[in-house]
Amino acid sequence: MNRLTRLFRHLWLDADDAQRAIGKDGLARLETKIGESEYAHTGQLCLCIEAGLPLRYLSRTLWRGEPIEEVLRDRAVTTFGKQRVWDTEDDNGVLIYLSLAEHHLEILADRGLSRHVPQADWQAIVDAAGSHLREGQIEEGLALALAGVHEHLARHFPAPAGSGNQKENRLPDRPILR
Repeated sequence: MNRLTRLFRHLWLDADDAQRAIGKDGLARLETKIGESEYAHTGQLCLCIEAGLPLRYLSRTLWRGEPIEEVLRDRAVTTFGKQRVWDTEDDNGVLIYLSLAEHHLEILADRGLSRHVPQADWQAIVDAAGSHLREGQIEEGLALALAGVHEHLARHFPAPAGSGNQKENRLPDRPILR
């Protein structure tokens, strides 16, 4: 993609475009999936959908020549911190970050979960969801990513039996649109 096209794509899109891409009903279904998933394990999920990168990140790829994948990864890491995904009792928070302009997905797991799940497993989830994202099936791709993350959290951090998982919900279940 040439520089001008990338620049306009990122600057043109906003949170309203992210909402239109998924729809209110789709966002509600994703929120429900997050809530149901968190009931089955002690982890916390955060889904962030960013329409376009802020100019300070975009300039790194447009004018400094950094690969867009590195810039998007860095933005996901920043989002992980700003959303306090790291602030869970068992260090088992997970961020699913989607750049709508690039149809690029990142999954970042806190250190407690990263000890159990190799990066190749996260990449397999990203690759499977990515095919849906590239075809414009945003909700389906995100639902697939949520299901893959849920599988790992439920396996490694299941909710205590009979507890009904009464833990504090530290992160919003509603997808964050930016």
